[in-house]
Amino acid sequence: MVDTSKEELFQLIKRLRDFITVKMSNFISIFLQNPDSRSIGAVAGLALAIFFTWRMLRSPSGSQRRQRKRLATMPSNSGVSASSNAPVVPSGVCSTSDDASAQNVVDEFFQPVKPTLGQIVKQKLSEGRKVTCRLLGVILEESNPEELQRQATVRSSVLEVLLEITKFCDLYLMERVLDDESEKRVLVALEDAGVFTSGGLVKDKVLFCSTENGRSSFVRQLEPDWHIDTNPEVITQLARFIKYQLHISPVRIERTAANVFSASSLEQFFGSI
Repeated sequence: MVDTSKEELFQLIKRLRDFITVKMSNFISIFLQNPDSRSIGAVAGLALAIFFTWRMLRSPSGSQRRQRKRLATMPSNSGVSASSNAPVVPSGVCSTSDDASAQNVVDEFFQPVKPTLGQIVKQKLSEGRKVTCRLLGVILEESNPEELQRQATVRSSVLEVLLEITKFCDLYLMERVLDDESEKRVLVALEDAGVFTSGGLVKDKVLFCSTENGRSSFVRQLEPDWHIDTNPEVITQLARFIKYQLHISPVRIERTAANVFSASSLEQFFGSI
């Protein structure tokens, strides 16, 4: 019965820990977007609540401290035989094993919880609801339209992040191609990778054009919260029209604008590798 109660307490604390973690993540996201006095107060209040809860759970109660002190200073009775020298544990004092179990529960509660990929994606995108993304060099292994005339290969390492984005955002994929056959290869590759079945993406949201300017035009018409691209010229052209952009480049580049971020890959930006 005691073990069952401890297990129920442990599960309750774990649920509370996860709840606090999610709330803290949401508060931080709100604070980063709108750091006003109310959001600062909310984050500070939650942090103080967690700290004082930790102090309360970590510190033994006053009665337990007094009982342990009396036990340590209890005089021995010289009239008692040697066979009766076994330690006496007064009623109400927890055993060492019980103390250790309780401490383990508290320690487990305050272990840092690693956020899920979904939470990271949502936080990194700053609650953005619409995302546009080019295919070459980001979603596909190929890096230029000429390669698409021979083959199209979806990068396996990006799939998990891509599917998480489709859960939170209205995602549009786009690319410049040289012929209709290239379009078909791209759509087949995406379908074979499970993008249309596992995620919220449909074929109508995969757009094709014949020029780089055409892709820029798509983005401006869709007015996304985020655009992801590998072409620095496109990034520069769109910087003053799009709220946030992510420049994917294998080499480290200088930040060209306050609203332009950079990473070596989409999965690296979201920390999934």
